[in-house]
Amino acid sequence: MFAGKEVKLGIAPIAWTNDDLPELGGENTFEQCVSEMALAGFTGSEVGNKYPKDPAVLKPALELRGIEICNAWFSTFLISKPYEETEVEFEKHVAFLAAMGAKVVGVSEQSYSTQGIQTQPVFEGKYEMNDEEWKLLCDGLNRLGKLSLEKYGVALTFHHHMGTVVQSAAETDKLMEGTDPAYVSLLFDSGHFAYCGEDPVEMVTRHVKRIKHVHLKDIRPDVVARVKAEGLSFLEGVRQGAFTIPGDGCVQFAPIFKVLAENGYEGYMVVEAEQDPAKANPLEYAIRARKFIAENTGL
Repeated sequence: MFAGKEVKLGIAPIAWTNDDLPELGGENTFEQCVSEMALAGFTGSEVGNKYPKDPAVLKPALELRGIEICNAWFSTFLISKPYEETEVEFEKHVAFLAAMGAKVVGVSEQSYSTQGIQTQPVFEGKYEMNDEEWKLLCDGLNRLGKLSLEKYGVALTFHHHMGTVVQSAAETDKLMEGTDPAYVSLLFDSGHFAYCGEDPVEMVTRHVKRIKHVHLKDIRPDVVARVKAEGLSFLEGVRQGAFTIPGDGCVQFAPIFKVLAENGYEGYMVVEAEQDPAKANPLEYAIRARKFIAENTGL
């Protein structure tokens, strides 16, 4: 399906240890995490909170297992703080990624985000940007993307996300329209579009030419419905199993893979299914995810 294209498969450490809920998988070590990634057949990883921060330490540990860093989340605050504050931290982050050989950085605007507030219903109270804030965000992303690409060779990909100012299809469309394709790409996340009621197939089709990183994430619709009905927070939804690996929920991945393949997608596709590892054994689910991808893509 992806014949002749440079498509790699990664998995996020959030299945082993959760950055936002450290008690989930607190017992799992960095060494166990990356060893099991390799055992399941993945070659790429994003960065978790237990990963060594020094490339001189991290790189040999990953190379031993045939793993490389493909991306790491970065929180911007472009509409609520001076641009310069974000840029200073962003450049440090991108310099680390470049030292690790990564080609993309995943950015999410976290001003007024509700995703980490455990008392805030994820389907209520989302902040809506005004025109001035939209301009601040888009202009800021263009500047960061230019810096990242021209100085470090790392492409900025924007991560739409539940509870943030860019969550819906309309907001994602507006962000893509307001940013420079040379400097800002899309991190397509199947699970986050499905979670907020958007059609992931429609969104991958609409923006495929701007996509430079992919998160393969499924949702359990019964859990998402309960999150909405009971006014639960995003993190409580994670605890209850709203997300899962591709093929274990309701997202239709075959047409997503088809659109990406037919449009010559190159880069990483990363399984990112934050769950409670006490309920969803990370190695078992990683193996299941890898099998599903192989059966549906030939990769």
